[in-house]
Amino acid sequence: MSKVRVGIIGCGGIANGKHLPSLAQVKDAEIVAFCDIIVEKAEQAKAKYGTEEAKVYSDYKLLLQDASIDVIHVCTPNDSHAVISIDALEAGKHVLCEKPMAKTAADARKMLEVAKRTGKKLSIGYNNRYRADSRYLKEACDAGELGEIYFAKAHAIRRRAVPTWGVFLDEEKQGGGPLIDIGTHALDLVLWMMDNYKPKVVLGRAYHKLSQNENAANAWGPWDPKQFTVEDSAFAMITMENGATVILESSWALNSLEVDEAKVSLSGTKAGADMKDGLRFNGEHNSRLYVNKVELNSGGVAFYEGASETAEVLEASMWIDAVKNDKETFVKPEQALVVSEILEAIYESSRTGKAVYFE
Repeated sequence: MSKVRVGIIGCGGIANGKHLPSLAQVKDAEIVAFCDIIVEKAEQAKAKYGTEEAKVYSDYKLLLQDASIDVIHVCTPNDSHAVISIDALEAGKHVLCEKPMAKTAADARKMLEVAKRTGKKLSIGYNNRYRADSRYLKEACDAGELGEIYFAKAHAIRRRAVPTWGVFLDEEKQGGGPLIDIGTHALDLVLWMMDNYKPKVVLGRAYHKLSQNENAANAWGPWDPKQFTVEDSAFAMITMENGATVILESSWALNSLEVDEAKVSLSGTKAGADMKDGLRFNGEHNSRLYVNKVELNSGGVAFYEGASETAEVLEASMWIDAVKNDKETFVKPEQALVVSEILEAIYESSRTGKAVYFE
C-alpha cells in the first residue's frame, strides 16, 4: 500500500488531543473517515485533519463498510472499546484502541481472541512507552543492568486534577476513575520494564474520600459531587508468580505533595532506577553508593536527541509502519490484557475487602 488509510471513531478529546495531530505528521498515513455520535465533531475533525474526499459518519458500522479503509483508531469511552474494536477487526481492519484495552477484562479477552482469529493487528494506546526516558530505561532493563527486578512502584498521583469533561466521572461508561484512567499507564510501564506479566495475587482499595467535596480546588474547575461516581484514588499491592512485588498508586485528588504521573521506580539485584527527578539510576560500585542521572537531550544516540518527535507522534508512526510493513506492534494486546486483568482485580478486591488470586 502507498498510504495507510485511517478511520477515526470518536472525535472527542483524546482524538483531537493525541491521535489526529499525531497521525497528521505521519507521511505514510491519511485520515479518510471520521465518526462521532455528535456529527458536528466529526465534521470539525475532517475540516482540520481529513483528506478532501474524507467521509463523515454518525454510525461507526457504516464507516466499517468502506473496504478501502485499512486502520481504525478507537477513541471512544471505555465501555465501547471492545464492541467497536471487535466489529472493526471482523470487518478486516487493523485496530489501535485507546487505553485501557476495555472496560472489563472479559471484553479485553474477546478483543484478543478476535484479533488472533482474524489475523489483524491490534494495539493499545499506551503512549508513555514511547517517551525517551521510558525507551532508555527499557533498554537498560532488557540488558540486565538492574539485575532481577523484584520490587517496583507504579506512580500515577495527581494532587487536584480531576477531569470534569466528557464521561470521566461516570462509572457506567468508564468502569472507574484514576485507576483505570492514569493508573493503567503506570502499571503498563512497570510490567513492561520488568517483562513480567504473571500476577499471582492482588490486594487493593479504591477510595471516595474527596469526591463529594463542594467547590473543590481543581485544575479544571470544581467538579459536581453528584456526577462523581468513580473513585478519587486507588492503591494496590500486586505480587507476581516469581515473588516480585508491585505497588500501584493512583489519584485524581489526594492530599499529597508527592505528585508523579506515568512514572516508575524499580529496584533490582544489581541496581535501581526511577523517574522521580528525570531518569536516575542508583546502586553500589566499589563499596560506594552512586546516583547517575541520564541526560537525554545531549546527543549520543540519535533516537533520543531533542524533542522533535513526541511520544504521541512516535506511537502513531511506529503503528502505521507496523501495519504498512507487517511488523510486530510495539504494544502487544496480550500485555494490555494483563493490565486490564490486574486493574479489575484491584476493583474487585476493594469491593470485597479480600485479596484476589489469579489461577
